[in-house]
Amino acid sequence: MNAALLKQAIAKSIRRVIRGPQPPPPKPKAPVFSIGMYTGESPLALRPAANVKNPVLTAASVSDVPAVFVADPFMIQAGGLWHMFFEVLNGRSGLGEIGVASSSDAVQWKYRQIVLREPFHLSYPYVFEWENEYYMIPESYQARSVRLYKAVDFPLAWSFVGDLLTGDDFEDSSVFRFNDRWWLLNDLSRAPYYAGTLRLFFSDRLDGPWTEHPKSPVVDQDPHIARPAGRVVTWNGKVIRFTQDCSPVYGIQVRAFELTELTPTTFREQELNPSPVLQGSGSGWNESGMHHLDPHLQPDGQWIACVDGWHWNS
Repeated sequence: MNAALLKQAIAKSIRRVIRGPQPPPPKPKAPVFSIGMYTGESPLALRPAANVKNPVLTAASVSDVPAVFVADPFMIQAGGLWHMFFEVLNGRSGLGEIGVASSSDAVQWKYRQIVLREPFHLSYPYVFEWENEYYMIPESYQARSVRLYKAVDFPLAWSFVGDLLTGDDFEDSSVFRFNDRWWLLNDLSRAPYYAGTLRLFFSDRLDGPWTEHPKSPVVDQDPHIARPAGRVVTWNGKVIRFTQDCSPVYGIQVRAFELTELTPTTFREQELNPSPVLQGSGSGWNESGMHHLDPHLQPDGQWIACVDGWHWNS
């Protein structure tokens, strides 16, 4: 080491001694997602459930992997229980995996385990029943495909059935049945956190072949209304899709649109009021935003929904 470098090293050591131990650098600012339960008289008028302490599931609920957060909940009722599937961001692998929790009353939830993992990111586990079988379409954009899974031991064991679509970055695929056809909405974006292009596909069979709608993309370069935000529902004869508002920040609120015209050749929609359907509360677990809901109609005419919300880690 030459004299100049030696002097610099000595000076640096002296400054370190004088200042004492330095605090670690601050963590990068990042969203922390949790899951809550809402209720209401319609899927457009939801509020925190009165008998529930939200959030009902957090990263701390997960016991089998080091979770960073939980998000994207979908639930389904089977065998007298509610089963909720959701993304668990694994802090060790950095990948999303699918976990499940169960409840007898949709109030108290017990986390069970990770039920699906792949060598690529999984999230948005869209679970549904068809012909007495249970299926799931999780987001798998890193695999550039829309993948269909079937329960072999519901709710804990799932088997890959096949690809419904391949060759692009399909995000948050949302499947539903309407007028004796299957329909599939998903977002296409080269930047996953800033959505803008909503594509539409249809098929006579769940396992395909799937055809892209001639009007697709049905939303083009509008991050306010493109990316799906949960289950597509039919209510009072209306087909309703929920969408994340991803501008100026990813997942700040949820809006609802009625699909007023949906055929293999036509597509029209209009936004429903009130808008937004969900938004950040300004404090607590969902302070900064909400970006997902899965509503279900109950026998008493009320709706129950699992939702997620987030706040900045700082």
